[in-house]
Amino acid sequence: MNDQSPARSGGRAARRAARNTALPDHLRAIRPGLSGGQYNPLSEAEVLRIHSAALDALEQIGLADAPESGVAYLTGAGAILGDDGRIRFPRALVEDTLAKANRSVTYFGRDPKYDMELSGSRVHYGTAGAAVHMVDVMGNDYRESTLQDLHDAARITDVLDNIHFLQRPMVARDITDNLEMDLNTVYACCSGTFKHIGTSFTDPSYVAPALEMLHMIAGGEEAWRARPFMSNSNCFVVPPMKFATESCEVMEECIKGGMPVLLLSAGMPGPRPPPPSRAPSCKPWRSAWPGWSMSMRSRPGIQRCSAPGHSGLICGLVRCQSARANRRF
Repeated sequence: MNDQSPARSGGRAARRAARNTALPDHLRAIRPGLSGGQYNPLSEAEVLRIHSAALDALEQIGLADAPESGVAYLTGAGAILGDDGRIRFPRALVEDTLAKANRSVTYFGRDPKYDMELSGSRVHYGTAGAAVHMVDVMGNDYRESTLQDLHDAARITDVLDNIHFLQRPMVARDITDNLEMDLNTVYACCSGTFKHIGTSFTDPSYVAPALEMLHMIAGGEEAWRARPFMSNSNCFVVPPMKFATESCEVMEECIKGGMPVLLLSAGMPGPRPPPPSRAPSCKPWRSAWPGWSMSMRSRPGIQRCSAPGHSGLICGLVRCQSARANRRF
């Protein structure tokens, strides 16, 4: 009766060790690229009305202020340059271009484990915003953001499991020269994270020296072009229905250099307004399409993704999926 069963080896200790050990990626409940749902506040008929209104605006009103190279790309694809200088897009051209759009894009990280496959309804979260001020928690006040703040944000992003990419969240206001700011932005982000990075450029001539730096980081131009780990966030149109000429030229230089492009379009109230009503819903889509056409014409196969600035999509946590070119955007 006094005999005792031998103690189980590894019972409680094993359970504690299991709880303290990170799960393998394939067993995690939350992980990059999980399939999400779709918010459907509109009926199919209402979606088609928005789609038709966007096509009407592109075909009848068109866009102004395209750069000369953009005019050549777009008219070569079938767009029409009017006597008023506006470029108009026939419906058939829009539909054909959307049909050719890639449904699957991979945004690469410097470490392959951070690669993001943007397809179907896969969801990824990241930073964004390009803020010019920071909250000083010690002084309970606002101050201008600095390059160190940007680097710190990149380092934080790198260790947070549920932040999957770094879209430049703030501007280095302590660097007044625009070229120096753009180059230091690239360096601060790359030195802080191995995840995919999104940034912008102030001037087309600044792209080449940035690419030279990226080639060195990647281990050569060939390695960079095989796995470009930085994309260009490009707001290539401005209201009301005009190309942002300099941004289009930046986009062209980035495409030549093999850099993926995130096409941004801001609605009339700006890129960070309150959620919109149904009335202006066609604006982001009629604005985004010309960028698709220009980028596809300048280099077929270049990676591109579209994100409307409407309702603050590029301001906070971003749902980044492939820009599926169907009618239910």
